[in-house]
Amino acid sequence: MDTKAFDWKSIVETPWVESLAKTLLILGFSWLLFRGLKYGLKKFEDHLSKKAAIREDETTLRLKTFSHLIKWLGTVAIAGVGLYMLLENFGINVAPLLAGAGIVGLAFGFGGQYLIRDVINGVFILLEGQYRINDVVKIGEFGGLVEGLNLRHTKLRDLEGRVIYIPNGEIKTVVNFTQDYANAVLEIGVAYKEKVDQVMAVIKELGAEMRNDDYFKKLILEDLEMLGVDSFGESQVTIKFRIKTLPIKQWEVAREFRRRLKNRFDELGVEIPFPHRTIYWGDPKKTDMKEALAQRLGK
Repeated sequence: MDTKAFDWKSIVETPWVESLAKTLLILGFSWLLFRGLKYGLKKFEDHLSKKAAIREDETTLRLKTFSHLIKWLGTVAIAGVGLYMLLENFGINVAPLLAGAGIVGLAFGFGGQYLIRDVINGVFILLEGQYRINDVVKIGEFGGLVEGLNLRHTKLRDLEGRVIYIPNGEIKTVVNFTQDYANAVLEIGVAYKEKVDQVMAVIKELGAEMRNDDYFKKLILEDLEMLGVDSFGESQVTIKFRIKTLPIKQWEVAREFRRRLKNRFDELGVEIPFPHRTIYWGDPKKTDMKEALAQRLGK
């Protein structure tokens, strides 16, 4: 009894097997491209980063921002080309689909204009350098650290760790807290009985000490600038001053300065006033209960 050899060639040349093989090849090649893009950009960002740097320079931040944009554009391009090749592989004519997509695009043109607006505004944000990755910004009512930025939207993470996505087309005004440099602005209230000149001298002395501190001298760019007596309150005199710092470091410097100033005021007996309130319970009319009861029974 003859046994026929297994015909691998005929199986491989079967149309559905060829189509499946091409599909796997397209998917595998697209995945390799995506991984290669991601790996290359990560190496590029690692090369730009300086581990010893407290705050990266403007050029590095801008290059990292464009790196995120290239990753987004590259992912879209790889996905688009891969989808096109898959449709062609399954015998689907892409040209009529593209024409139909154009008609659909016209039908949804009103909604499409929002996407165009997002992209155009995103281009200007990137070209003008309004903000970059790792900047702290406030956009409208939302604020946080810029974690992602592309032509479509901006990704923020606030102090509580919440992620906020803002379409670029909705961005009208941006407040950037971390561009070039920052100022830690402090307002300190002292009691009216204190001599403000002496208090301001203490504040300047403390500012000089922080400027010479091994750690904080790296964050502080200039000597403390005393702005003087800013206002008179109900129970305090407000003294205002500021310290120029590296971007994003103003809050750390301000917190440390307040801590040291409180300790110094405690040592010197300088009073930081706080509201005092006297609660008046009233003076109820004293009445002889027995007399009142007798009068009532007599009636």
